[in-house]
Amino acid sequence: MITSHLYEGHEGPQSEHARHWAEPPQTLLRRLLLKVDSVLLGKQDTIKHTLTALLAGGHVLLEDVPGVGKTMLAGAFARAVGGEFKRIQFTSDMLPADVIGGVVLDARTQDLVYRPGPIMANVVLIDEINRASSRTQSALLEAMEERRVTIEGKTRRLPVPFMLIATQNPLSFEGTSSLPEAQLDRFMMRLSIGYPGVEHEQRMLEQYADGKRLEPERLRPVVAVQEWLQMQAEARQVHVHPALMRYMVAIGEATRRSPDVLLGLSPRALRDWLRASQAHAYVEGRGYVIPDDVLTVSEPVLAHRIALRTGSPRQGGSAAALIRRVTRETPFPKEATAGSGRGRRV
Repeated sequence: MITSHLYEGHEGPQSEHARHWAEPPQTLLRRLLLKVDSVLLGKQDTIKHTLTALLAGGHVLLEDVPGVGKTMLAGAFARAVGGEFKRIQFTSDMLPADVIGGVVLDARTQDLVYRPGPIMANVVLIDEINRASSRTQSALLEAMEERRVTIEGKTRRLPVPFMLIATQNPLSFEGTSSLPEAQLDRFMMRLSIGYPGVEHEQRMLEQYADGKRLEPERLRPVVAVQEWLQMQAEARQVHVHPALMRYMVAIGEATRRSPDVLLGLSPRALRDWLRASQAHAYVEGRGYVIPDDVLTVSEPVLAHRIALRTGSPRQGGSAAALIRRVTRETPFPKEATAGSGRGRRV
C-alpha cells in the first residue's frame, strides 16, 4: 500500500462510489476477465490489456497470424460487456456506405431516409480491417475519434458507449495493406495474442474432444451498459500526480527528438497513455496512478504510433524496443515515486 502524502485522499474508486454499487466494480471486472479467459485460454495479459483499453474509452487493434484467437477474443469481450453488438467482415470491394450506412429512397413515401450501417452499435468488431481499401478505411476516422458519422452533410452520433475492436493479419499476407498513420493513431492499443502454451493448447483440444468448448456467442453479459458507463466515468476520475504527467511528456519529447524516429508520439498518444494508466489503476482497485500503471501500458499504447527512420543505427530494432529503451532511460521525477516503494522497472 502506498503511504506517500502524494496519494492521500485517493484510497480507491470504491471508497467514493460504494453507495452506487451492490458489489465493488472491481469484482465485476474480475468476473469479466475470468469469463473471457474461459474462452481464450492462457492469455491473461492480453485480455487484461484489452479490458483496460476499452474501460479507458479506447479502441483495440489485434494483430497476429490467422487462427490464434483474435476474432474469438474480440467476440468474447463484445458479448461480456453487453449492449448491441455488430460484426463487420472487411473485404477489398467494401464501400464506406457498407460501414456507416447511407441515404436510400423509401419506396412507400418516396422520401430519402437514412439506413444505419453496422457501425451504429455499442460494440463493433471489424474482422481483417486491413483488407479494405483506403477509401473505406477513411470512413472510420470520424467514427473512431469523434464518435459520430457524417452522411450527406448531416452528422449522426454513434451509440453510447461505442467501442471498436479490430483484427488484422500481418502485412506480408496476401490481400492486406497497411493502415494509414492517422487511423493507427486512433487505436488506443495494438496487441498481439501469440500461440498458446503447450498446456493450454492441450486443454483446448480436450474441451473440443469432450464437446465442452465454450464459444463466445454462448457468453452472457457480465455488466450492463449503464454499469459500464459508470465504470468508465469513475476510471477517468482516478488521480494522476503532475509528476507522472511530466514523465509522459518527457517520453513524448524523447521520441520526437530521437534520430532513430521518423514519426514521434502525438499528443493524442499521450492522452491515451494517461487514460490507459488511469483505467489500469481502476482495475487494480486504486484511486491513484502509480509508476507501475504507467509502465505496464506504455508499450501497447505507444509502440504502434511511432515510425523508425530507415538507415538509422538502430534500424534493426523495433518500435516496441525503442519504447522500452526510452522509458527505461528517462527517470521518473522523484516526487512521482516518493513513498511508493516501486519506481522504475528494470
